[in-house]
Amino acid sequence: MNKKMHWGLWWAQIRSVIRLEMRKTFFAKRGLWVYLLALMPVVLFFADSANVLRDRDRRAELETTHPAKAEALRSIETGMTKDQVVAKVGEPYGQTTFTFTRRNESHSRTVYRYTDGANDYVFTFRDDELAQIRTNELRTIANDSLIFATVFQFFFLRLAIFFGCVGIFTNLFRGELLDKSLHFYLLAPIRREVLLVGKYLAGLIATTVIFTTSTALQILAMGWHLTGPSMTEFLRGPGWGQIGAYLGVTALACLGYGSVFLAAGLLFRNPIIPAAVVLLWESANPFLPAALKKISVIFYLQSMCPVVAKPADMPALAALLLSSAEATPAVWAIGGLIVVTLAVLALAARQARALEINYSAD
Repeated sequence: MNKKMHWGLWWAQIRSVIRLEMRKTFFAKRGLWVYLLALMPVVLFFADSANVLRDRDRRAELETTHPAKAEALRSIETGMTKDQVVAKVGEPYGQTTFTFTRRNESHSRTVYRYTDGANDYVFTFRDDELAQIRTNELRTIANDSLIFATVFQFFFLRLAIFFGCVGIFTNLFRGELLDKSLHFYLLAPIRREVLLVGKYLAGLIATTVIFTTSTALQILAMGWHLTGPSMTEFLRGPGWGQIGAYLGVTALACLGYGSVFLAAGLLFRNPIIPAAVVLLWESANPFLPAALKKISVIFYLQSMCPVVAKPADMPALAALLLSSAEATPAVWAIGGLIVVTLAVLALAARQARALEINYSAD
């Protein structure tokens, strides 16, 4: 049989394995929690958008009942008295007063709340003197982009996709051993490497469909509260590029983590141990030397994220976890991730060739 015929046979066998695995992968009872994990951020963003819409309506209503001009509100300065503030901007729509005793002296803390229909202003008085001014602006596209980038990089990549791949890819071989059905594959006239590639591609298709769908729904939920002109402006600017980048990073995360946990399912009986080790390694990536950083999946994924997730009020440790070690071009990041994936799959193929079934031991 010539080489061309070998490749044709192997590809036909891979397609057959994919067809057999797809139903088991998508509808396995032990993997239903993966769908819940993928839907969690979608629910979060829909709830957030609903809250933004309610807040927008609340501010618009308060503007009619307690009108205050933006120019007057912006002219308020610390040190002014309550009467001076009221004389300039009128009565607040909300007022709260606390009294406390310090060194046998009675003091008060009063909070006045105003809105100009777009922004909320919170004036905090200590006794009768304005001590603090806080402005809560309506959410903008820039705010939304930063919030989405933070949730995507901190939760979705590091936890949702990570553990989703643990649940699906470790069960591709380990699940067959638990169900005592792997021998049906091994008795068939099919190379172990071909079986491994077929199972890997089935898992990759499943995780990519599940998590890219989740990413698209998250973006839709995040943009629910935006007005038509705002959304049009965003899409004409960086919008489509960012959406494509997030979907691509999601698919590449499934590619990289999938290979790692497919190999883990072949090398270890208990997937919890390798998952914990990989999670620690990925979390420690910002602290590793430059050469070791590249032996991880998260390094390449964060390099390709279109928005840097660094809110000003984020704790230093969380900001460090979300920071990329260096600006790696997308082409190099994709190439590096593919190299890591192929190396791990080669290790898994070597283990698959030596795989022996002993159901009594499992």
